Amino acid sequence: QVQLVESGGGLVQPGGSLRLSCAASGFAFSGYVMSWYRQAPGKERELVASITSSGGITNYVDSVKGRFTISRDNAKNTVYLQINNLKPEDTAVYYCNARSWRTVWGQGTQVTVSS
Repeated sequence: QVQLVESGGGLVQPGGSLRLSCAASGFAFSGYVMSWYRQAPGKERELVASITSSGGITNYVDSVKGRFTISRDNAKNTVYLQINNLKPEDTAVYYCNARSWRTVWGQGTQVTVSS
């Protein structure tokens, strides 16, 4: 079964950190570009960060540069998103995405930043 399962979300105070994980199964993970998207209430889903299949190249949306770090472990079929210095505007459902000849989405994990 092809799937992505995110974990690691939660409620955190401004300035805090979280590490999101996305475990892949059912497909050749190491051949896929992996990305994290997020969708805040009332807003469109936006691309936050992506990483190439080998992990050699990463890209970030400007609003998260310097605070978010995407990484992957192809041996564990897992992609991570380290989020530091969280801000209330980071509140959203975070989705994992795998892209190659097809696209796979996870179910999302909620991140809420509030004091």
